[in-house]
Order: sequence, then C-alpha cells, then structure tokens
Amino acid sequence: MNCAQDLNELEESGCKILYGFEGYKVHSKICLITRKDKGKIQYITQIGTGNYNEQTAKIYTDLSLMTANRSIGEDACLFFQNMSISNLHGEYEHLLVSPNSLKNKILALIDGEISRGKAGNIFMKMNSLTDIDIINKLSEASEAGVKIKLNIRGICCLLPGVRKKTSNIEITSIVGRFLEHPRIYCFGKGIDDVKIYIGSADMMTRNTEKRVEILVPIFEKTIKSQILDIVDVINSDNVKARKIAPNGELRKIFKAQDSPDVDSQAYFLNQAQSFLNKEPPQRKNLIYQIKSKIIDMFKK
Repeated sequence: MNCAQDLNELEESGCKILYGFEGYKVHSKICLITRKDKGKIQYITQIGTGNYNEQTAKIYTDLSLMTANRSIGEDACLFFQNMSISNLHGEYEHLLVSPNSLKNKILALIDGEISRGKAGNIFMKMNSLTDIDIINKLSEASEAGVKIKLNIRGICCLLPGVRKKTSNIEITSIVGRFLEHPRIYCFGKGIDDVKIYIGSADMMTRNTEKRVEILVPIFEKTIKSQILDIVDVINSDNVKARKIAPNGELRKIFKAQDSPDVDSQAYFLNQAQSFLNKEPPQRKNLIYQIKSKIIDMFKK
C-alpha cells in the first residue's frame, strides 16, 4: 500500500489529517490524548526527541516525556488547534515552539545564566549546532564566566577553548553502537534551580526558523533528577566520547591510569537490561497497570 492509499484509509476511518505548511517542515514529536472524566476535560501529553518509528527506535537513543500536567496539555491542545488553521505564530505558556518563540526563549535562558556570571551553568545536547545567533550568545556567556558543556554528535560550527571567545566552553561528541539523538537543554545548577527542556529541535537555523519544533519543560523533580543523572554519565564518558579541540580536531578524552572506563551507551544499556531482568513480577505488574490505564481511557 502506498502513502496516498494509507492516508485515504485513515480519513475513511474518521481520522483528520493535517498536511503541514508550505516552506516549513513539521518536525515536532507530540501526541495528545484528550478525555472527559465526570464532565471535566483531562489531557495526557507525550512529547519526545525521536520519531514514532519502530525501526529507528532500535538504533536511536531518545527521551520521551508523558505527562498529565494540565498546563502542558492546554498548550498541546492549542498547538494542534493552531496547526489546523495554519497558524505558525501561536503563543504558549510553557511549550517552546518554533519558528515563533523557541529561539528567543533559548536566547533569554542563556541571558539568564549570563546574569549569574561565574555561577552560571549551561549544558546542551543536540545533533548539530549551526545557528549563528545561538553561537554568538554562547560565546557571550562563555566570556561572562558561564561554564558551558555541549554534547554534539554531528555538525558543530563553534570552536571551544578559544581565548577571549569560547574559553569556558567544552564540546564532546559520542559515536557508538546507537545513534545519539536526544536534545537536552539545561540552564542552571541543582534540582531546585535548573531549568530543563527536551524535544525535537537542534540549534540549527533550519530548526529554529524554518521548522515547526517543540521543546517541553521538565517540572517533576524525579524526572529532572533522572535527566541530570543521564547528563552526568554523558559528561563522564571516556571511551566513546571525543573532545573537540580549539583547532577543530577530535581528540580522545584523557583518562587517568587508575580511573574506570565509562562508556555511556553501555551504561544505559546495562541499566535497561537490569530493569528487564530484576524482579519480573513487579516489572510486569507495573507495565500491566500502565497498559490497563491507557485501555480504560479509550473505553470511557
């Protein structure tokens, strides 16, 4: 069956299909479940860093947030309404959406760390960095004393460690068994202070200005802690990681002779396997509860 036949079949089944906008690629990864319970509308929103694709899910590393937060749900509902009327300039309370608000908000978040000077802290993980406005703002933050760590798998148009330009910026790249795909943006330090966003957008001009992208804030402390743990492991990788030198060369991470090897992908794979292997009855019970709740939602 070809694509046109698939779309016709979906429409005949009652699905409403939105075809996007001329000149703009819809690259966001968002799903919204709306239900009515005792006369009240409830939202369950899922926003991720990767496609809904069973093939790439086997070889990509990604993050996904599923939340019942009402404010995020209302933003998501408004987003789909705007998509249905071809409105690229919607205003949202929490979601950062390009091409309208995402870039300006990221620049403002960097400015917030600049105001803290040497107490400022930024971590960004993405596929590529090419947006000149973001690059210039990161350079400004570096010279204000902000500590900046970037993890960039692909194209990077910023050279770290350049005196009076990017002296407080470190950049690493990880290439391993899986394709590094999450976009994680952290501003500040500490569980109570740090602002964390995940989503579909790289800091490339095509993403920030010519695509429909979404970044979602992380509010729950438990999830923040999980993401910060992921960031710590990524920053500790001394096996698959390579550090970008001021001249653009990729170099192995220096490792003291008595320090342990840290392969971040192997670490997360072992972590996932431990979950699958440990206490199967409890694990199966948890998965069953999640499935049951989702099924119940569609029955009501």
